Amino acid sequence: MKRRINIWLVCGLMGVVVVVAMCVCASIGVVAFDWGSLTESPIFWNLRLPRVILSVVVGAALSVCGAVYQSVFRNPLTDPYVLGISSGASLGAAIAILMGWEAWLWGVGGMALCTALLTILLIFKVASIGNRMHTTTLLLTGVCLTFLITAVISLIMALRQDKMESIIFWTMGSFASASWLEIWILLPVVALGLGVVLYYSKDLNLLLAGSEVAQSLGVEVEKVRRRLLFFTTLMVAFCVSTCGVIGFVGLVVPHGVRMVCGSDNRRIVPVSVFAGGLLMLICDTLARTLIPPNELPVGSITSLIGAPMFIYLLYKSKRTL
Repeated sequence: MKRRINIWLVCGLMGVVVVVAMCVCASIGVVAFDWGSLTESPIFWNLRLPRVILSVVVGAALSVCGAVYQSVFRNPLTDPYVLGISSGASLGAAIAILMGWEAWLWGVGGMALCTALLTILLIFKVASIGNRMHTTTLLLTGVCLTFLITAVISLIMALRQDKMESIIFWTMGSFASASWLEIWILLPVVALGLGVVLYYSKDLNLLLAGSEVAQSLGVEVEKVRRRLLFFTTLMVAFCVSTCGVIGFVGLVVPHGVRMVCGSDNRRIVPVSVFAGGLLMLICDTLARTLIPPNELPVGSITSLIGAPMFIYLLYKSKRTL
């Protein structure tokens, strides 16, 4: 009971911190706001506030997805970006843009989901040896798929230069086009995905011990694994369809949370929601304020943080690869 109180206390405090940070970040930018006149500011309500909310939602989703992938694949070096799943989703988004499906409610997101699921199926097919996945093979598969998908997207941009600007948006990651419609589309998907992950968080702990151990303890391994991968990939696909490819958030946040809260996914998942949202909020604020009035891709900010950590983790675990 003490542990439960502590974790919910931590989540409550982090929730307060995130809300305060959202208020502060929403007031920072090229256009300064007088808090007394916010109700009369269309820039705040139609541009700044949706962007702040969307960054928090995307950060929370990607962080939880990273925690799930690390448990399912039993590999601390995995996240949606490293595995190439984010790139796979961006290919679907690029195809949807090429076909003119942006006007459809689920057009870009649905196509991103299809290509992301195909990517994860390819990863399983190439990297699996029986019921096992070797760490090196898994990482190399993700890198190779990322290179392949990047090449295909580059070819699409070369053939359709009129769509180049829109497609580049997906490959670099940005919240510049955030809107209330995107929030209402993404929120139900993320809420559903987080609910499924929280429901199976105890089973995630058992999967870390291995498929045989988990099955002996009553876990329907393949059923749980398929559901978790589907719903996390669903979240990744819709995040990519709204803001493009943003890397390493799913790597950095779960590791940071694990250092503080331990290895129990029943703690890691809820805390990652708030920690991921806060990290993404800070990165996006930096992206739009470092060189005003110009804006940096938020994916470049997260990569500057995540890539060194990935190198450190790779160095630390090189003896086991």
